[in-house]
Amino acid sequence: MKLHLGCGKRYLEGFVHIDIADFDHIDYKSSIDNLFMIKDNSCDLIYASHVLEYFSLEEADTVLNEWNKKLKKNGILRVAVPNLESLILVYNKTKSPSNILGPLYGKWDVGKDVIYHKTIYDRDSLHSKFKKNGFYNINEWDWRKELPKNYDDQSIAYFPHMDIESGIHVSLNLQCYKV
Repeated sequence: MKLHLGCGKRYLEGFVHIDIADFDHIDYKSSIDNLFMIKDNSCDLIYASHVLEYFSLEEADTVLNEWNKKLKKNGILRVAVPNLESLILVYNKTKSPSNILGPLYGKWDVGKDVIYHKTIYDRDSLHSKFKKNGFYNINEWDWRKELPKNYDDQSIAYFPHMDIESGIHVSLNLQCYKV
């Protein structure tokens, strides 16, 4: 089983889609911090792109613990979050806060509510968060190898937009394994 958590309008073939948004492809309309509908130790892969930052640093421990419970031993957790180090590079290059506001603060209209990012990560802080919550073999993953051709989500975010050749990749893409 493969889970696509916080998928929103994006669909990945072969995945179970879980989100609080309401789209036709959503298999379970639920917050991704409570996966009661998924059996423990049943998932080979969890993919979550630009959703972990909607939880505070303290809440992220609870979220990662929940995801860890759902993964099989040696199951893969593949995460993408806004990359603080890259956003600083973009700001220093452009001197314009407007170029980093979206990934820094986020803004997601969910029905009657609007939610914003509660934290941001750099490589070391996300690595430590994974390790603290029972994950090992933490390394970067390449969206070109792991996502279908022509798929577009925030794990592929560049500044300037989609300038893959010379732009700054503003997403921190790390994967790890369940102990």
